[in-house]
Amino acid sequence: MGGDDLDLRLRDEDEATPAPPSPWRARLGRALREIAVTLGIGAVTFVIVGALRAPELPAQAPALALRSLEGEVVDLAQLRGQTVVVNFWATWCGPCRIELPTLTSFAAEHPDIPVLFVAVDGAPGALTAFAEAHGMPRGRVLVSDAASRAAWPVESLPTTVVVAPDGTIAASHGGLIFGPQLWWMTR
Repeated sequence: MGGDDLDLRLRDEDEATPAPPSPWRARLGRALREIAVTLGIGAVTFVIVGALRAPELPAQAPALALRSLEGEVVDLAQLRGQTVVVNFWATWCGPCRIELPTLTSFAAEHPDIPVLFVAVDGAPGALTAFAEAHGMPRGRVLVSDAASRAAWPVESLPTTVVVAPDGTIAASHGGLIFGPQLWWMTR
């Protein structure tokens, strides 16, 4: 073998062995993996805590017939055959305000899944102004009454309940809800 062959062979071996990553790339990769693991653990914890905070409801959804801010009666029984999202909220509730864009976007993107916003407090005038300011869908913001509060024992706000087409409770979550979680709960 001549000197050129040896030089060529050494260059080929060098090219086949990848260079070790630079120290900053290695640190960045570790940091990104740690962030991903932390976010994954946080998401699982969030779902578990939400399930633990959810109200104890019977297997069959309780009756719910309430007036909308427009004065029409919206009856859950009339929505049988559809998946329905029932969200209990209050104007003073910070997490309720945070999740409103998620719920209103979901309602707009999934017109086949009615989203009912049940206000647990507030005068109709103040609720109307709040609903308009936050882009809540017309005809879907409902004012709770004593009978609905007794039938639906919601203790923490916000609380989101998914009612299956057959009228059973498919899922419930106590606390702030995010889009992917709501999508998963309605499937």
